Formats: sequence, C-alpha cells, structure tokens
Amino acid sequence: MNVKQYLDSTYLKTASQAGISEADNRNIVIAAIDEAIAEGFKLVMIRPEYVAMAKEMILQAQSQLLVGTVIDFPEGKSDLEEKIKEANEAIKNGADDLDFVCNYNAFKNGDLALLKKEILICTEIGLAHNKTVKWIIEVAALSDKEIIQLSALIKNVVISNFKEEDYANVFVKSSTGFFKTENDLPNGATIPSIIIMLENASPLPVKAAGGVRSYEDAIEMIRLGVKRIGTSAAKAIANGENTANQY
Repeated sequence: MNVKQYLDSTYLKTASQAGISEADNRNIVIAAIDEAIAEGFKLVMIRPEYVAMAKEMILQAQSQLLVGTVIDFPEGKSDLEEKIKEANEAIKNGADDLDFVCNYNAFKNGDLALLKKEILICTEIGLAHNKTVKWIIEVAALSDKEIIQLSALIKNVVISNFKEEDYANVFVKSSTGFFKTENDLPNGATIPSIIIMLENASPLPVKAAGGVRSYEDAIEMIRLGVKRIGTSAAKAIANGENTANQY
C-alpha cells in the first residue's frame, strides 16, 4: 500500500492565524508545495490565492501532484453566489480539487432546501470542469444523528442528479480543522465519525481530515475505507512518525 497516494498534504493557515508576515506565510506554502512534489503525495491542499503559483511550480517540476483548495472556508456560511464565485476563480487558476464547506449551520437550522441547492449547483460546476468536489460537513459541530443525516443528504442529492461514473469524484469530507471545540474535544476525523460517514455516504467516497497523526492512524482509516486523508503532517505520517499536529 502506497500511503502517500492517499495523503492530501495541507496548509491552510492565513498569515494572521499563523502569527507571521504574509511573505513568511507564502514561503511556508512554497515549502509545502515543494515537499509534496518531492515526496510524491496525491495532492497539496492550499488556500485559493496560492493555487496559480502551485500549478506553475508543479508544471516546472514535471510532477503529477494535484492541487486542491477550499471554498467558503472555514465556516461555510456565505451565500450561494459567493461559493460559485470562489469556485469559478479556483477553476480558472487551475485547481484540481474543490473542497467546499457545506452550510452545516443551515442544515442544523432545518433549511434543507438551501443546502440541497448549494450541493447541487456547486457539484455541477465542479464536475462540468472535470474537478473533484468534496463537501466538508464539520463533524465536530454535529451530533452522530446529524452526521448520518447530512452524509445521506449529500449522497442523495448526488445520486439523484448525476451519473454513476461521477460518484467517485464527489467526496464527503469530515472537517476543516479550524472548528473550535469545547474542552479540547477532537475537532477533526475520529474513528466513530468516519465509520458513520462511510456507512451513510456510500457510494460516495469519504475523506478523513484532521486527527490523523500517525502512520498507524492513516492505515486504520484506509482499512476502514477512506479514499483520501487530509493532514498538515503528511511527511511525518508517511515516514512512520507520530505528530502532535491538530490537522
């Protein structure tokens, strides 16, 4: 098993979140892209403003590395027009994967019509441009029952509106890694939450993001059935090391 081909090497902090200058933050992104190329990871996941730069670096390196970016990150509360605008910009800049934060607050408030429309239209945009689409549901903000319901809702929108050959390119993803939990509870993927997602999102694939901190964790997630793993410690995980990174 080549664990590297499951790993989306991730750096999504802004300069202010990292407590550093814009120039220093950009250098971290460049280093993350270089590392992902050198290590042969599946994908590098970065903020939208760095996508065009990443594609140029990958082209120059003659690498097969994919570039993913986040849409309406990290809260998912923007209106549909803003999500569409961000997605089209990312597509223009060459992103391969579009990781949308679904409006899980609308879901929790019972506005299912809004959520279904968002999932339908944004998925349609991604697939029309041959992109992989992922829907981040933010498991730490949801009860087990809500994880079941939201995973099934996304699945049902997709299987009702798209072809079977499209299913493999629409993921349900666990977490942003930026959700603030109380009492230091996990804010990313856990074994129980991933099992629930796998059971209720199928036949759509699942991405485990956040909380995967060792090679053993990654292998366990893969054996459960996840197809992608998002982590800011991809090299450490691939090398069999443990990491304290939260994402």
